[in-house]
Amino acid sequence: MSEISTDLVRHLAGLARIDLSDSELESLTGELAQIVDSIAKVSEVATPDVVATSHPIALSNVFREDEVRPSLSVEDALRGAPEREGDRFKVASILDEEQ
Repeated sequence: MSEISTDLVRHLAGLARIDLSDSELESLTGELAQIVDSIAKVSEVATPDVVATSHPIALSNVFREDEVRPSLSVEDALRGAPEREGDRFKVASILDEEQ
């Protein structure tokens, strides 16, 4: 059993500036204790022989190959733009740097 107590949860809630009712404190105390106990169980099993993984199965790329397809012309894309500069959208500078 973990060392999570109602007083500890109350203290943590105070640090986080979270107002919890007594019933919420009781509920969270049990939930947090269960989480800590579960992590402790996993830690018992973890040994240097077991390789750490982020996924239980190997991942593979599921993206399709890029294909050139017909799309909007520059004129069509910029038709509704409030401002443009040549073949580009013109937007306000945000870095206060002139390029």
